[in-house]
Amino acid sequence: MKIAIACDHGGYPLKDALMQVVSSMGHEVVDLGAHAYDQDDDYPDFARYIGQALQHGQVDKGVLLCGSGVGACIAANKQTGVRASVCHDVYSAHQGVEHDAMNVLCLGSRIIGPQLAEDLVRAFVAAEFSGEARHKRRLEKVNALEKAG
Repeated sequence: MKIAIACDHGGYPLKDALMQVVSSMGHEVVDLGAHAYDQDDDYPDFARYIGQALQHGQVDKGVLLCGSGVGACIAANKQTGVRASVCHDVYSAHQGVEHDAMNVLCLGSRIIGPQLAEDLVRAFVAAEFSGEARHKRRLEKVNALEKAG
């Protein structure tokens, strides 16, 4: 599986460690930046990079980091086909994929520590959409909302 990771300056402190976690799980990491700390960069740009990579089939999932995770999540969800959520607990990180087909995990590096971030990424990456009828039905309704604008 290919997993994109992107961050602004707020998420930059966690990025390298999380790339190593994904790689250690046997997955390919696609590094979408930031490639250096820049206090003037903006999370919507990195959310767009992940969204475009998903839309073009270049990656299967994404991990998006900013200071709180909130801004990145809002920006990511403005894009067609992106189902992003802030998850700061392990249950939500895997359940969001299993039940809701979440494809972008948003984390706040100023909110959680590195060990919890690693645990969240492991849970998210390992999880798969259940395909259960009720979850498919709900996903279809979410997709209809997206199409309706």
